Amino acid sequence: MYASWDVLKTLSDPTRLRLVALVAREELSVAELQEILGMGQSRISSQLALLRQANLVSDRREGKNAFYSLRPALAPKTLALIKAAVESVADLPLIGEDRQSLDRILQKRRRTQEQYFNLIAGRLGKHYCPGRSWEAIGHLALRLTPAIDIADLGAGEGLISQLLAHRARRVWCIDNSPRMVEVGTELAQRNGLANLEYLLGDIEKVPLPDRSVDLAILSQALHHAQHPQIAVNEAFRILRPTGRLLILDLNEHAFEKARELYADVWLGFKESALHGFLKKAGFTHVEATTVARESDEPHFETLLASGLKPGPARIRPAGK
Repeated sequence: MYASWDVLKTLSDPTRLRLVALVAREELSVAELQEILGMGQSRISSQLALLRQANLVSDRREGKNAFYSLRPALAPKTLALIKAAVESVADLPLIGEDRQSLDRILQKRRRTQEQYFNLIAGRLGKHYCPGRSWEAIGHLALRLTPAIDIADLGAGEGLISQLLAHRARRVWCIDNSPRMVEVGTELAQRNGLANLEYLLGDIEKVPLPDRSVDLAILSQALHHAQHPQIAVNEAFRILRPTGRLLILDLNEHAFEKARELYADVWLGFKESALHGFLKKAGFTHVEATTVARESDEPHFETLLASGLKPGPARIRPAGK
């Protein structure tokens, strides 16, 4: 560790002191420091190397660029020396010019970002953006799942439930395929999800007691039901008061081959049909809307419908 005398010796060079004053305010690249100080890259890089050797600055590599900042967690005495040295020259015209140049660099950064987002405004969700995927967004949203009991009706292998189980109290996956139940159970065991259970059963006759879950999900399952209204009625039955049903399903379409290719019974549903199923079952606060459209033919659209099971009526005090 450098002694105070060594720190003072390092900061005695005007260029090094100017560099420290700048990176103490903002993490900056070598190119940005060149622009601020009006010096060549080799001179700046050699001075930064001495500051790094003295453990006063740290660097971060990003592709071909190196960004420098004041080293975090410096000793209090070292920080006090740096602060005193920087303040001692703060009123010099050259330091004032450095501050103004730094402000211009930061404004330039902001303008570059603003120009990019102004250019793609209104098109952000339609164009590629690194790291922006529905999978990643789904993982983020699933972190919001509270500790509740969930039924995934017509779950298949239970991809959604495998994710939900990391946060939920208990998750039941219901499917009428013995093989799906077997595969899902193996997945749950392999992933150590003791709160995730697969049950063989039909979404029109769910093998769960009345008022046993807080959330029921029908994700791309309702169009496989022989009687969709019965399936929605079953979801209502197993929900506790104030529980919610979420339905993801296809909008009504004319792709007849779906019956053969995907064993679909229904060619999707109109928004009004899903709305009607939920209202007839007894749900309140019913919503149904289109949330996605595939770009490739036959351009399947996905609907999201939701409804709330009413809670117990509140008893109003007499005379109120």
